[in-house]
Amino acid sequence: MNKLLDEALSVDIAARIKSKAKKPFDNAYKAALATEGSVYVQGFLATKGKPYQPIEYAWIELSDRIIDPTLPHLHKNVEDIWYFPAQSLTVKKLKAILEESQEDYPEDDPLPVYGDAPYEYYGDVMLGGKEYLQAFQAAEAKCREVNQPIIENN
Repeated sequence: MNKLLDEALSVDIAARIKSKAKKPFDNAYKAALATEGSVYVQGFLATKGKPYQPIEYAWIELSDRIIDPTLPHLHKNVEDIWYFPAQSLTVKKLKAILEESQEDYPEDDPLPVYGDAPYEYYGDVMLGGKEYLQAFQAAEAKCREVNQPIIENN
């Protein structure tokens, strides 16, 4: 079930696309366009340490591997990062959604993509369907699990 993070390829692709910190959706989109056979994935990231809560995030997958073009900007050990997918899109489908979004809502950033309406709201201001809620809850549980001693000692 859990795919392995390919650290070397993540760093290589991050350099090739000139990935930027705090831009996981843009980085994953650019990486998907630059990586044949990849799938764009949105979901949540759980990490050991701050921020102690799930981060809405995006990455790409190549068969059984996770490629994270934002990895160099995380400043975390790969052993302390967990990915919880909520939605996967082929590059063709992603491009079509983004083109339609830019036509319909040119002033809005088309990423992240939340699938078909109606959306369910959860968390503070996040959107998404049931799969988003399930991914968020799983990431939240992982954050609590790996950060319990840290939180208790603060």
